Amino acid sequence: MILTVTLNTALDVTHRVPRLTPHTTHRVTAVTERPGGKGLNVARVLAALGRPVTATGFAGGRTGAVVRELLADCPGVTDALVSCAGTTRRTLAVVDESSGDTTQFNEPGPLIGSGEWAEFLERYEDLLAGAEAVALCGSLPPGVPVGAYAVLVRAARAAGVPALLDTSGEALRRGIAARPEMVKPNAAELAELTGSREPVQASRDARRRGAHAVVTSLGPEGLLAATAEGTWQAAPPRTLAGNPTGAGDSAVAGLLAGLVEGVDWPGRLARAVALSAATVLAPAAGEFDPRTYEELCGTVSVTGRT
Repeated sequence: MILTVTLNTALDVTHRVPRLTPHTTHRVTAVTERPGGKGLNVARVLAALGRPVTATGFAGGRTGAVVRELLADCPGVTDALVSCAGTTRRTLAVVDESSGDTTQFNEPGPLIGSGEWAEFLERYEDLLAGAEAVALCGSLPPGVPVGAYAVLVRAARAAGVPALLDTSGEALRRGIAARPEMVKPNAAELAELTGSREPVQASRDARRRGAHAVVTSLGPEGLLAATAEGTWQAAPPRTLAGNPTGAGDSAVAGLLAGLVEGVDWPGRLARAVALSAATVLAPAAGEFDPRTYEELCGTVSVTGRT
């Protein structure tokens, strides 16, 4: 199975409005609720791909109970979340149907106590024993040490489990030094980490900081991967209009599925880009349009970079 870690889980709420106009009242045309946070989005996409997946992290309060109820309705996802005293956060995405643009509001998350963190670490090490790979995703809730991901990467390495890290800021800076198998920043996060805005050079610099491979999201231009085997860029055949929320999480799912299946890097990148693009057409993060995914899998362009 693949293990996903979401330390700052969320109840993702998506509102759709005909047009988003500041300083006015809006009539919402549709509302969806999903179990959220980056790692839970990854888990749901992996399950839809037919990969057994276990999801851990924290969940607490009434919002956390709703997250777990919704997660129970996701076939193929095993709930291994750790209870916390605080209340799980909510995220609100407002989709402007006239433009396709999305405005996102993210709450900070519950305060995690030292005892809760210790309980999570014990659960995590137990789960690693049965994992083929682990995804460490998203922000850190208050109370969790800023070096948490470095601890989790080292534990995965000690267990012989490849880890993919998808976070930002100081958590990324410390986590990458623990030598994860992959990191997946976006272009802005990569520039913040390395100080360089040239993606190829910045990706190679990030590899020197500890990651075995660096896969960077370039938005509509696809993914750039700097690895020990080479450097490639994968791009979709066309730009798709829709809601991009969760597209990066779907890319993580594609990269992990390719890793555990032994797919080569060009194949992994093609799958990840196709999933990411197909997510833009889905109603919420953690989902993708299957028909678009199948169509794009064979048409993603993967080229070597020097």
